[in-house]
Amino acid sequence: MDIGRQRHLDRLQQLMTRSPVVAILGPRQVGKTTLARAIGKSWKGPVTAFDLEDPGDVASLADPLLALRPLRGLVILDEVQRRPELFPVLRVLADRPRTPARFLVLGSASPELLQQSSESLAGRLAFHELGPFSIGEIGAARLDQLWLRGGFPLSFLARSGRASLDWRLDFISTFLARDLPQLGVSIPATTLRRFWTMLAHYHGQVWNAAEFARSFGVSDMTVRRYLDLLAATFVVRILLPWHENLGKRQVKSPKIYIADSGVLHALLNLGAREDIERHPKVGASFEGFAIASIVDRLRARWDECYFWATHAGAELDLLVVRGRTRIGFEIKRTVAPAVTPSMRTAIKDLKLSRLDVIHAGDRTFPLAPRIRAVALSRLLDDVPPLD
Repeated sequence: MDIGRQRHLDRLQQLMTRSPVVAILGPRQVGKTTLARAIGKSWKGPVTAFDLEDPGDVASLADPLLALRPLRGLVILDEVQRRPELFPVLRVLADRPRTPARFLVLGSASPELLQQSSESLAGRLAFHELGPFSIGEIGAARLDQLWLRGGFPLSFLARSGRASLDWRLDFISTFLARDLPQLGVSIPATTLRRFWTMLAHYHGQVWNAAEFARSFGVSDMTVRRYLDLLAATFVVRILLPWHENLGKRQVKSPKIYIADSGVLHALLNLGAREDIERHPKVGASFEGFAIASIVDRLRARWDECYFWATHAGAELDLLVVRGRTRIGFEIKRTVAPAVTPSMRTAIKDLKLSRLDVIHAGDRTFPLAPRIRAVALSRLLDDVPPLD
């Protein structure tokens, strides 16, 4: 099955007309190299690619300025996080008149982790995050498979559920034992695996640094460093709290989600659908998957997305804020959602333009003024993008 990623291709081509250096960032094995090849095939002019995991390509870049200065057209640098010292060189090359070459760099870490990229290429570098397959790419017909297996291409397209789970378990092991050390991470793989697994059991809950610190016998700052590391490598999603002056005590700690539902299920050792359905985290798994699907459908940035909760019990699973527009979402793993007092409080206090209750049924219908029930399977039909 061929999964088109046309929206990502279109966005990258737009960025490359404006910026001399464009970075595709995302977790390992998410399809960055495949996407870069597709761009290379459509590029009008010469294309040169370097894989920074290939010893031969690394050797050819021993003197990067000497190697890269003569090149014209499109230059692709894959796994650039292995050679962060290239960024100052790219700054020099990006500043040449008439831009003889444009650079497409691929990395498995956030700009914050690749500090030299932001410091060296300020104003010259555009970022594009590539995530796993989304509902917009695979369609509603295979939504259930996407939830169970997650959106990593080799997991989603595996020949069987067992093969998919095996791939995800191998991905987790390789990520901890090989990928993180290549980024200079010295934390033992066993420690991070235990931490990541513990996060899976807290998926969808408010972050409690003190509780994690006690479990690991370390400081609050140390466990926060673990969390930030997994977020910076795109395997954990931190959803920030929204708070404003409402005269109410509001939750100010973030919520934590495993970024990919398939990886979540693998960390919980859940292979078959029946295992997931019987697990206590099934509702939280559905919530995280629905939130990621909504954000993708809206084409929202994650820095526009929040949750909201008060200490009195009112809450909202997802608040999307763009300009003056505020849209709320509640996630209910039921086929018969109903209006709750918490929803009415959120509509009033947050001044929402609307609140959608995303549910597991198959219909969309009104519940109350500015509140409607929307089936997750109808997200593409009934929830328009923000732009």
